[in-house]
Amino acid sequence: MESSHPNLQLIHNFFQAYAANNLEAIEQILSPDIQWVIPGRHPFSGVKQGTGEVLTYFKQLGTFAFQAQPIVMGVNDRYVIDCHLNWSNLPGDDNLHNMSCLLWEIEAGKIKRVYNFPQDQHVVDAFFMTKG
Repeated sequence: MESSHPNLQLIHNFFQAYAANNLEAIEQILSPDIQWVIPGRHPFSGVKQGTGEVLTYFKQLGTFAFQAQPIVMGVNDRYVIDCHLNWSNLPGDDNLHNMSCLLWEIEAGKIKRVYNFPQDQHVVDAFFMTKG
């Protein structure tokens, strides 16, 4: 895998901005008509359309002290796939600890579409149903 591929750099930039909760930087990385697909049956699932809905979703995740750390990525000229750890840092012992894979579609140097594939959808649904 070529680590200097521009699509990998774009996703690394996203994760850096996400870790810093820098929504302005994230907005610059996203296509204005982005679609972000969150599976499940919890209050935050569904297709987020446009930067406004996606940024609102990230603000909601922020209330859970939600974090993500990439593990491995693959790339070509149109897609990046990443697997990462995600977790919440809420007080108490009932935090979320899970892995997810995301398929990122890149168009014109921006993130155009994202599909989320959680390790265990039932665990994610249960967490957000009880906390959301």
